[in-house]
Amino acid sequence: MDKINLTVVVLTKNSSKIIEDCLKSVHGWVSEIVVVDDMSSDGTLDIVRKYTDKVHTRKWDREGAHRNFAYSLAKCDYILSLDSDERVTPELRDEIINLFKEGPKFAGYNIPHRNFIGDYWIKYGGWYPNAKLKMYARKEFHYEEEAEYHPRAFLNGQSYTLKSDIIHYAYRDFQNLFSKLNHQTDFEAKKWLRDQRKMSFGRCMFKAVTRFIKFYFVKKGRKDGYIGFMMALASSAYQLMTYAKYWEAKNKNK
Repeated sequence: MDKINLTVVVLTKNSSKIIEDCLKSVHGWVSEIVVVDDMSSDGTLDIVRKYTDKVHTRKWDREGAHRNFAYSLAKCDYILSLDSDERVTPELRDEIINLFKEGPKFAGYNIPHRNFIGDYWIKYGGWYPNAKLKMYARKEFHYEEEAEYHPRAFLNGQSYTLKSDIIHYAYRDFQNLFSKLNHQTDFEAKKWLRDQRKMSFGRCMFKAVTRFIKFYFVKKGRKDGYIGFMMALASSAYQLMTYAKYWEAKNKNK
């Protein structure tokens, strides 16, 4: 199979149990695989080196800066950005190959995500198709550098949404969901403080309640049963947990 002019950039941290399936899904048909690892200690890099010698180590500090560093290492004109818990489906592989045979016409490409918790595909509550900007022209895209988490994306040009999916094993189980929620809200609270965001308890409660209503009722998360309820609740808890950490940091030295 001829390789297309595409760099796959993969971010990892202690991903030895899942990284191989990610790399297998892109190995053999892209020109370059670049891996940026956040100080793994579990044998992740031993697996990675079976698929690429372009391996770099960098401590995660701010998401925007970390991702921009990773993308700066790419040599091809276009980048496909993956995390270690994501896999390219055969259908998406074929769609991308055909796109590159004709020549990419857009600066960026949004790709639908098939998100899983355990082995359950979350279909409602805004979780599918949940297309994200994952492939783009290297010189036309960057994230804001300062953001600790959820950085803003800047694309110089138009984007197009592909039909096929990335499979995303978002959470192993509820314990993993809660652990990631705790980690993510650490960074979000720092972002609120850095931006000097004005957030009251009343506003936080309003956003938490409206988030639950939006994802459980409006976006039909209830059709995913108990899992849909928990995912909507987690979205609501994201606001409450971030506010608790933000409030504590602001009042620590008073």
